[in-house]
Amino acid sequence: MKAATLKSLAGLALIVLGAAALAWPEFSYTKDSHDAKLGPLEFTLKEKETVRVPAWAGLAAVAAGAVLVWRRKA
Repeated sequence: MKAATLKSLAGLALIVLGAAALAWPEFSYTKDSHDAKLGPLEFTLKEKETVRVPAWAGLAAVAAGAVLVWRRKA
């Protein structure tokens, strides 16, 4: 692949990820934090984590992607 093609793909990926960050600024996931066994009983503690993506980060990703895509054509 040519370097220009890779830059275009990276630019498009940044635009898509930035747009997704602007559309869904928060996402949650569940992680196992502790496991315990007491004889035949098993306990698992699950914690719900929430990650917030700042709007400026999404805008910066879209802008950087746009620069990568449009520079290729110039």
